[in-house]
Amino acid sequence: MSGRNQVVGQWGEAIAAQYLEEKGCEVLDRNVRTPYGELDLVVRQGEQIVFVEVKTRRGTLFGMPEAAVDQRKQARLLASAQHYLQSKQEILLDWRVDVIAILGHPEAGVDQIMWFENAVSS
Repeated sequence: MSGRNQVVGQWGEAIAAQYLEEKGCEVLDRNVRTPYGELDLVVRQGEQIVFVEVKTRRGTLFGMPEAAVDQRKQARLLASAQHYLQSKQEILLDWRVDVIAILGHPEAGVDQIMWFENAVSS
């Protein structure tokens, strides 16, 4: 990932974390690396653990941000979530995988945030 894309991605993750906190979620972890990939955000929403994939795009030239979560990425997210849960055996809550899609740019601000709950299922 280029430096510019990395900055936009990190900005998007910070925006997503703030958005989720405003919606009543508690951020438990950020950028968790597993053998299967990275989990952008791990949050608790009520009695559920939510693994959140954040996709940020500056525009729609290459499609909507959520379209980047293809079948391969979905499989990696599920494997990463299961690995996380196995490593934290004290967590006995239900869980799901969501996607937050952000259109915007650090210099221009957020144009749109979309939260797709249960976006990935096994």
